Formats: sequence, C-alpha cells, structure tokens
Amino acid sequence: MIHRTLFPRSSWPRSCLSSSSFSKLGGGCHGDASRAVSSMPEPCRSSPFSDDESRDIDWDSLGFGLLPTDYMYVMKCSEDENFERGQLSRYGNIELSPAAGVLNYGQGLFEGLKAYRKEDGGLLLFRPHDNALRMRTGAERMCMPSPSVEQFVDAVKQTAIANRRWVPPSGKGSLYLRPLLVGTGPVLGLAPAPEYTFLVYASPVRNYFKEDSGALNLYVETKFDRASRGGTGGVKTISNYAPALKAITRAKSRGFSDVLYLDSVNKRTLEEVSSCNIFLVKGNVISTPATSGTILPGVTRKSVIDIARNRGYEVEERAIDMDELSDAREVFCTGTAVGVAPVGSITCLDKRIEYQTGAGTTCQELYSTLVGIQTGTTEDKIGWTVEIS
Repeated sequence: MIHRTLFPRSSWPRSCLSSSSFSKLGGGCHGDASRAVSSMPEPCRSSPFSDDESRDIDWDSLGFGLLPTDYMYVMKCSEDENFERGQLSRYGNIELSPAAGVLNYGQGLFEGLKAYRKEDGGLLLFRPHDNALRMRTGAERMCMPSPSVEQFVDAVKQTAIANRRWVPPSGKGSLYLRPLLVGTGPVLGLAPAPEYTFLVYASPVRNYFKEDSGALNLYVETKFDRASRGGTGGVKTISNYAPALKAITRAKSRGFSDVLYLDSVNKRTLEEVSSCNIFLVKGNVISTPATSGTILPGVTRKSVIDIARNRGYEVEERAIDMDELSDAREVFCTGTAVGVAPVGSITCLDKRIEYQTGAGTTCQELYSTLVGIQTGTTEDKIGWTVEIS
C-alpha cells in the first residue's frame, strides 16, 4: 500500500507559497487576468525533498491511478493576451466560477507524458516538445491561447523536478505528467472564455493495463462512434473522452479490456481504441490507420513507427478495413498511458480472432526498444529524451 501519511502536508515547506489560500489561484476569473498572474508568488524550481524520502513506498503495488504529489504548476492569461509567467504551487483544489467555459462548454485540452528514472538516478522526459506542439494544434482548433513550446516544456520540467521523489525507481514505473489547458473565465453565451489556465500536475504510475493481466482482448464497437469527419477526434480535447465511457463500461462488463472503434460513416475501417492507437502486423509489414482528422496523432504512435522503420519493417499508414483483422499475425496498441501493449484477441460481431503474443513477437521487439530509449538503457540516437536535474 502507498500511504499519503508518509508525507503529511504539515511537512511541506511554505517557501514557495503565498500566505493566502491556494484557492485564490483559481479565482482570477472574477477579475483582471494579468493581475492574477502578477500576484502569484515567486516560483520554486527545485524540490526541498530528497529522493530518500520516497524509499518507504511499495512501488510494486503501484497501479495506474491518481496518487497526489507535492506540487503543481499554474499559469494564467486572458483571452486576448499571451501566457507570460507561471509558478509552482502546492497541489490542491482550484476554484472555478460556475460559468467557467470549461464547465459549461467543454473548452479544454489535456496532454499526457512521462518522466522516467534512469539506473543512475537521473530523470528523463520523453519527447515533451511533441506534446507541446500537439497542444498548440488543439488550442487553435478550440479557440484558446496556448503556451509556447518553451513555456510548456519548462513547466513540465519544473513539475517533474519539484516532484522528483515521486518518480519510481528504474523499472518500477514512471511519473505521469498531465498538462491541462482550460477556459476558466466565466461565459454565458457560446463563446471563447475570457480567461485561461494552463496547469500541470503529476502522479506516479505503472502501465494503464497491468503487465500481469496478459494481452488485451478488444471488442469492435459497432453502435457508438468515437469521432466523425470535421470533428475534434484529431485533437486531445477533454470532450472526446467522456462519451467513450458508455462503450467502455459495456465492453468491460462483458470481460473485454477496451473497445476498438470504426469509422462513423461506413462502419468498416478501423480508427483507434478509446485511449490508444492500433497497429496490425503481417509478415514484415506493419499497418496503422492514417491520422486523417478523426484519429489522434499519438506521440508513442509516431515513435513506434520510426523505430519500426529503423529496424527494417515496412510501415503503412492507410485506411484499414475491418476484414483485415483476420489476416494479421499480431495486433498491438500504443499510447503514453499504455506503452506498447499486445492484443491477444479481437471480437467482432461474435467472431473472436486470436493473435500471437509474447517473446519473439514484433510487439515485444518494439516495446523493448522504446522502453530502453525512454529509461536511458538504450542509446537515444534520435534525440527524443530530455534529461532534467
């Protein structure tokens, strides 16, 4: 078990905090946004805790769930301004107007990336610049100002460093970092919010799907759609995820791991799983649905494609008909939360198709290479990782 009482709030330093309550950080939606930013206390760029203070945590019991850490990063701006300066503050609740754009109209985006501990104790981020660029693309689609790439990466670095005692030992998991960009200003008509908050919090995790639970077994969803042409399926908006809960809950009640969505027009071509991209393997050819506006361009997806090509595989990004599921030797999923996860079976209209998994598979080869780069045990010849200290 992991107990929060190991690190009681009373032990947290106040050198980085203002004397006012933390809830005021979220109260800027009732006043001038620039004043809310300038009133923030000076940022704290290093953690006052040592790595030894996490030694009593049972990392082997870690799952994929929220375990609050010490600090979060907050930055605000108004609709017609740019983000300028943020700060670290103690992790806690934020205060929102009931008329906040994110609450009423779903004006929000999120990202997900991880910090890994190397065997020598150092910390690595994996491709944070790609997440920053994806957030900027999503912000343009959702009519929101966005942090610059440099601001995004700096915020992620600060959050990881301040919470470094929560980064699991090498091989025991990672620190999941969740950047949020949300409309926090009040708005009653359907319009962009007058104020925005960029926030980063963190939680130590293992993989989304437990390693000891075996390969995934997916169900092809034929009733509900994840995205449609011209919609927001290609950006990481918060409004893409709650509608998937109905299909996921129904599938899990029948013993499946997750659902595989089809295109919303013809219900024939593969799109993606609710929280990850999908790949099919046949011989030396790896195929994955093309990102044509309805599929999220995953950072892990892009990384696996590059790794596969560098290792001599032919990779196709194209429309994949559901009938091709019967011809594949392997199927696997990719995502920041899931990593590279093998699929053992897919059930479509009561027909169950099984796939190869385990040692010697293409999935295992790509997984091992990716994890090696992420954790620093394999040389990063491409420059994907960012070392922080």
